[in-house]
Amino acid sequence: MGPDDAVPHPPGAEVASYPRCALLPGLINLHTHLELHGFRGAVPESDFSAWIQHMRRIRETTAGDAYLEGARDGLRESWRYGATTVADTGTSGATVRALAELGGRGLYFQEVLGPDPRDAEALLRGLVGVVEDLRQEAPPDVTVGVSPHAPYTVSSRLLELAVEYARDRGLQLASHVAESPAETAFVVRGEGPFAESWAARGFPLPAPAASAVRHAERAGLLGSDLLAVHVAQADEDDIALLARSASAVALCPRSNRRHGHGDPPLRQLLAAGVRLGLGTDSGVSVDSLDPLAEARAAQQLAGLSAERALRLATVDGARAIGMERDVGTLEPDKWADLCVLPLEPAGSAASEDVLERLLAAAPGPVAATWVAGRRVHGRSHAQPG
Repeated sequence: MGPDDAVPHPPGAEVASYPRCALLPGLINLHTHLELHGFRGAVPESDFSAWIQHMRRIRETTAGDAYLEGARDGLRESWRYGATTVADTGTSGATVRALAELGGRGLYFQEVLGPDPRDAEALLRGLVGVVEDLRQEAPPDVTVGVSPHAPYTVSSRLLELAVEYARDRGLQLASHVAESPAETAFVVRGEGPFAESWAARGFPLPAPAASAVRHAERAGLLGSDLLAVHVAQADEDDIALLARSASAVALCPRSNRRHGHGDPPLRQLLAAGVRLGLGTDSGVSVDSLDPLAEARAAQQLAGLSAERALRLATVDGARAIGMERDVGTLEPDKWADLCVLPLEPAGSAASEDVLERLLAAAPGPVAATWVAGRRVHGRSHAQPG
């Protein structure tokens, strides 16, 4: 690495030229649902409970091929926006297959749902079978973990069993935690649309907790192997608990705003030293799988510098999922995961800071994306070296 005249040019090496561009580490998207990508525009509801009910109906009538095609398209879109590593959550396993077929990198968390505690043991057996099969199928650059979906879709018994299984096998965990006011009403007061749905189906409500984060703590979910997704509804005590437990957090500010969840307490999480990164959520909730759009939202939300916001989408995201030795920065001995961003000339009123100019640019696909030294998106003036 270094200036062109200082870097060796081995015979036959490809030379890629990107005039008026900036080179960044490949971006890290900490929360996606790539298998749902084909349903963009199919769920217009913004109200979270109505949105979930609509998605449930779609899942009940969707065949597996649709999930695989969605995962392929979602991965290709991720590359168009410079994301070289995804932390994906799904129920079908299609993302593992798409990553293997297309040569992508990331984590896949197999989701488990089930509000009836009487089904917990059977659902765990099914989860174990799927996860172990996917681990055999996954290529070396894809790690498989476990995701108990959320407190309003998973009984306390199933949550405990899923956590115990993951920890016994050394698997990473992800879960939607403290995402919405409706979730808080469910776990704290046993009220709201989720509680009404459980009561209508005869499922016992979980014992009240002081907060959604406290509910996760009681089940043993918090820990250094957890990626807590959203955390938009967290107070000072919750943030301190996340920090003490060394849990990581994936923030999705654009998705939170789409569904009216409120903004995550980004400045407080940063001040507490919680490991943080950014996720887009699914293409059903947002209009692009663009980590830089999330970085811009985070910058505005917490008054961050461009450098600090970009760290959330790169090295901080890598640390959140334990991949900082391999990705997240441009350094020797790390994977050649790169994204190339057009760099507009600084005008008289524009900032001279390169990073500020990058974040101030109009949103859109990057110029090129490389995964492990292989170009997966974009073109270049390339010739033999």
